[in-house]
Amino acid sequence: MSLIDPRAIIDPSAILADGVEVGPWSIIGAGVEIGEGTVIGPHVILKGPTKIGKHNRIYQFSSVGEDTPDLKYKGEDTRLVIGDHNVIREGVTIHRGTIQDRAETTLGDHNLIMAYAHIGHDSVIGNHCILVNNTALAGHVHVDDWAILSGFTLVHQYCHIGTHSFSGMGTAIGKDVPAYVTVFGNPAEARSMNFEGMRRRGFSDEVIHALRRAYKVVYRQGLTVEQAIAELAEPAAQYPEVDVFLRSIQTSTRGITR
Repeated sequence: MSLIDPRAIIDPSAILADGVEVGPWSIIGAGVEIGEGTVIGPHVILKGPTKIGKHNRIYQFSSVGEDTPDLKYKGEDTRLVIGDHNVIREGVTIHRGTIQDRAETTLGDHNLIMAYAHIGHDSVIGNHCILVNNTALAGHVHVDDWAILSGFTLVHQYCHIGTHSFSGMGTAIGKDVPAYVTVFGNPAEARSMNFEGMRRRGFSDEVIHALRRAYKVVYRQGLTVEQAIAELAEPAAQYPEVDVFLRSIQTSTRGITR
């Protein structure tokens, strides 16, 4: 029994590995490459150049690899690269890159992109991230591993979302979110750290306590960012996790959410 529904439309140049399933009325365009075991549901549109890895599942009505609406885009050859074991739910839109940036939009491994989420051009999503329903990332957004963006989160272009961070429902993010930090509101404000997420992922009580102290240095002592960075130098040398938090602040280009 064929795994490709006869009602699907597949460009002759598309490369489909063994075990790829394609549902009815899906369209797979030129320059699309799909790894083994990936399942494409019905009514999905895939446009290239796009490379999709192994054992992904893309649900109905998603549009993956479309041109960006960025007015600077003039039809240049840009790409979308998707890793392995991702779940892309109904109605998700993911655009390719622009030559003004990386010329590539990237999605890593083991991510859950829930219904009607949007990933804009040149964005980079790490591994084990969750974008809940209707989350929208503008162009050039970077989301580090294990971040969770709750439903209807909006992220301004060029923002950086740190590892293990968390946003509440309906959050509007216009500045960088440091690693581990939980943000809520419009505009986003830092409320705490994602301690529950850390416990679920095996962080020790000692490390969580060190991160709690580091958070208070940045957000509870009335220090400037520069003063807080100086205060964190010693605990960062002791705890790699605090160092990750510190570096996410030091490397911010838009200023951090406070």
